[in-house]
Amino acid sequence: MSAEVLLSEISDFCRAVGLAESTFGRAAINDGKLVSRLRNGGRITTDTLDRIRHFMSNYQGRGRARADAAAPLSLAIPQVGAAPAAAAAPVAATNRPAAPSSAPPAGGAKAPDDDGQRNFRFYDNRQKYLMFVNTCSEKWEVANRVSLELDHVHPRPPALRVFDAGVGDGTILSRVMRTMHDKFATMPFYVVGKEISLEDVRLTLQKMPDRFFEHPATVLVLTNLQYANAPWLTVRDLKAASSLVWHEVRLKGNTSHSFEEQITDLEPFLAENWNARTGKTGNSVYDRPAVLVIYREDHRFLLDPIIPKLGETPADYDLVIASQPYRARASVQFKAKRVIAPLARALGPGGRLIGIHSYGSDPGMELVRKIWPDDNPFVTNNRHDILKAVKTEMGNSARNYSFNANSDTKSLFKYKMHTLPTEVEGSIGTSTLFAAWNDAVYVAQVEDDRLGPVVSNNRYLEATQEVLHANGGLWFVNESFVISRRRE
Repeated sequence: MSAEVLLSEISDFCRAVGLAESTFGRAAINDGKLVSRLRNGGRITTDTLDRIRHFMSNYQGRGRARADAAAPLSLAIPQVGAAPAAAAAPVAATNRPAAPSSAPPAGGAKAPDDDGQRNFRFYDNRQKYLMFVNTCSEKWEVANRVSLELDHVHPRPPALRVFDAGVGDGTILSRVMRTMHDKFATMPFYVVGKEISLEDVRLTLQKMPDRFFEHPATVLVLTNLQYANAPWLTVRDLKAASSLVWHEVRLKGNTSHSFEEQITDLEPFLAENWNARTGKTGNSVYDRPAVLVIYREDHRFLLDPIIPKLGETPADYDLVIASQPYRARASVQFKAKRVIAPLARALGPGGRLIGIHSYGSDPGMELVRKIWPDDNPFVTNNRHDILKAVKTEMGNSARNYSFNANSDTKSLFKYKMHTLPTEVEGSIGTSTLFAAWNDAVYVAQVEDDRLGPVVSNNRYLEATQEVLHANGGLWFVNESFVISRRRE
């Protein structure tokens, strides 16, 4: 179907039922800019087209009296600043992919698919993501847990080498780098972060000027390569390798301000080269592979042995951070084969990989089950099963590694939604309820096509208030595990 035909159908529908085009986009696929994107040449997947058609067919015949009923659909994702809403199946022309992928469709848990993906990526919604990041302490607590592993690493010359398998907005990485400086103040750092989202790369870079000021012997690398390639900064596919963009930035000066100015000047480069699109499986893939290398010009001589060279970059990491690197409902085999095993192979002798993912069994899951009693998004997230599958995937080489599930006391840790004591006493404000609901469905990876029918009335807000009152707030549980490579 051409965009012109679809736009004509949407316009006729909106006039017939009295909906604004932005309201239609939010109600149909949670993207208020859907129509404007189509007019500007944006493309959508067939899955998104089906959802649009399904919405219109179900809505027809209800008349203008139903127009206002669509408004609550947008309340499931409260507005955060000026961040644009993302489509459930993103418009191909956008640059807004985020980290892991989505949960299964309506009707409770679905048997995991082979590749762990679906033509809908829950985490692509920037509003949900940004509200979650800014209303709870998950990033802080994950950074604290990761930093504990620094007590067990024993770096070898010429640098302490760290790989972050999903940088996100950079909060975890920047906090870990502060701890690294506290423990290893005079040691050069080689830090590589994988991130396909243009917006997250921007947010991460905004946090880095003070890192280059406090710890000048730092080489920071950001890349959008896949897990199997990112630790080595190489592309195995010859066609993709020929289009690899390798950009090196030597920061001049010695102040955070000058570093910030030079990093901000990277905006045109990022806008041109850090584009992504929706692949055939619904997963975000890069338009072209890219590697961005940043270090201080005045420390180039010292850093020469660790500045990566195209085609000559070893992995051998002392620490690999794998925080929420896969969707919860992906199969154990997918998590082991596509994510954790490749990252474990990137460890150097004595190196440690820490994996972290959502665990459930918390008030957040209690809230989700008040609405979907049979839902269980964490059925394939057991750390014991994942480690067993990784060990099998690695075959004979597994003998060189230790797989540490640890006890629940050591493995599990909490993080909380930020609230004042008075916010969860008596009548709870609507904004607090919205934030709590958003955090709960974000962690449980509940997709928008299940949210639509639920938020058409106030039951979800009543359930949220009940859980907040019963628990004195909202908190969640993460699970961690460690894979360490034996020293030579």
